[in-house]
Amino acid sequence: MDLLIHDATVVTQDDARRVLHDAAVLVHGDRIVAVGDSDALLAAHPDVERMDGAGKAVLPGLINSHTHTVLLVLRGTVEDMTGDVIYGYMTPISFAMQAPQREAIARLGCLEAIHSGTTTLVDPFRHVTGYAEGMARTGLRLYLSESGADALTLKIRNGIYEYDQAFGEAFIERIVELAERFHGAHGDRVRCQISAHGPDNCSPWMLARLNELAGKYGLRRTVHLSQSTREVEQVRAMSGKTSAAYLADNDWLGDDVVAAHWTYCTDTDIDLLAGHGVHMVHCPANSSRRGPHQVKVGHILDAGINVVLGTDNMTEDLFQAMTIGSIIHRGGHGGGVAPTPQMTLDSITCNAARALGREADLGSIEAGKLADLTVLDLDRAHLRPVINLVSNLVHYGHPGAVSDVMVGGRFLLRNGEVLSMNEADTLAEAQEATVASWRRLHEISPDIVVPQDLLASAR
Repeated sequence: MDLLIHDATVVTQDDARRVLHDAAVLVHGDRIVAVGDSDALLAAHPDVERMDGAGKAVLPGLINSHTHTVLLVLRGTVEDMTGDVIYGYMTPISFAMQAPQREAIARLGCLEAIHSGTTTLVDPFRHVTGYAEGMARTGLRLYLSESGADALTLKIRNGIYEYDQAFGEAFIERIVELAERFHGAHGDRVRCQISAHGPDNCSPWMLARLNELAGKYGLRRTVHLSQSTREVEQVRAMSGKTSAAYLADNDWLGDDVVAAHWTYCTDTDIDLLAGHGVHMVHCPANSSRRGPHQVKVGHILDAGINVVLGTDNMTEDLFQAMTIGSIIHRGGHGGGVAPTPQMTLDSITCNAARALGREADLGSIEAGKLADLTVLDLDRAHLRPVINLVSNLVHYGHPGAVSDVMVGGRFLLRNGEVLSMNEADTLAEAQEATVASWRRLHEISPDIVVPQDLLASAR
């Protein structure tokens, strides 16, 4: 579309990190074609449709660098459980769910993401081909991947690690199908990555197969790294090394790799990862559910690693990730005011674009870049008074201020109303899918504790 957003505060996130006042953004088709003074652009383009940006802030579309939308099926349960929720709940229910249920929950995640000002989701998971089209129809920019593994994943919760190439080949088939059907689909709004679920889930054979596919399709890579003590112990048992060193031995480190979590990375691991240019995606809110995330983030930042933010699971709220992330990152430096709010905002805009290899067209508001924009209403009590807007956004921002979201020149949210999906239907379908998924999990694995009131509602 052609649109001139005028008289706004524009948080450009360009190299100078300029915040422009009484400014305008001109969109033509799917691109930004001009950014500058409102009066000048209004005079130069009198016939273009206008959007009054007075009292609004325009930001580059927010990028969630690591999420699992389907795991919203567990929202309000595992956050308050002890034990291993990854293999005790997340893995079992991901296999128990059926395609319509995965799609319904994934679309709920997309709906929340839109309301949260997100324009790009990076979402590695399982059985993705069954719901990728449903996610794509929401209009979001997507990076999807099937999380490869050849460990018999459902046995891990019982303490058993057993690797099976036939099991791994089933993942390979889904990875190939996803790449061939969806990489570059929907006008290149949907792209794919190659994902290794984690070092403990992937034998050297599996990591090599995944690398072959990354080369064949020209895809970037992502992996969970040092996210649990179970992972660390298993990798040490099978290789005698840390997870990072194991990945290095199997050619799984590089500047095309985004690795999530790093909870149990050693100082030596961090230096190794920095030397290979690996990007870190930190999910501080999710990782702090049992207390502040104990990760060596001070060393990570000091090593010059590109740190970006994700939500991981149970929420798509990047404002929460920024607020908690700022606290955790400052704590990692022993307290104080570093990193700055600007550095935190970078982690969901320009730095996130860099992690995707998309600096040329995402992450900032500049002429020539894709028109992925997030608009906030500054006339909200939690954002006033405005002295340092970026500081307000990082410390006090939340989705309630998001008024408009545009992806590739198309509004997904306008004046608070979602245009790309039916909100009421999405909510109802997600609730039904949740009940059905938990009930099926109970039938398949009766030893897993299931919320009884949820099961009762399914009868």
